[in-house]
Amino acid sequence: MSQSRDRRNVDRRKFINGRWVIDVRKDDDAVEIASVLVQVRPERLTDVADAIEALPGAQIYTCDPRGKLIVVIEAADTGSVGATLNAISSLPHVLTASLVFQGSDTA
Repeated sequence: MSQSRDRRNVDRRKFINGRWVIDVRKDDDAVEIASVLVQVRPERLTDVADAIEALPGAQIYTCDPRGKLIVVIEAADTGSVGATLNAISSLPHVLTASLVFQGSDTA
């Protein structure tokens, strides 16, 4: 099938204004995966790392002694990824928590 036939009809005004929604059927086996770059105060690195590891679905992939962490979040849906990202950014001594990648994978 050609690419032009496969495209959906998109209302440009809705798209530009953020009101364009794609009907996506939820796959029960789908898993959301995200990576987050976290900057913390170096003297509080251990405390923050312990707090992040205690969050459901969060795992520290790597850590730099200067206060940088790469965190991987695995969750059932995008809302849970967002909630975990908000929880990380709200932790004491966290300076920034930036979403670097988010994707969906099947289990």
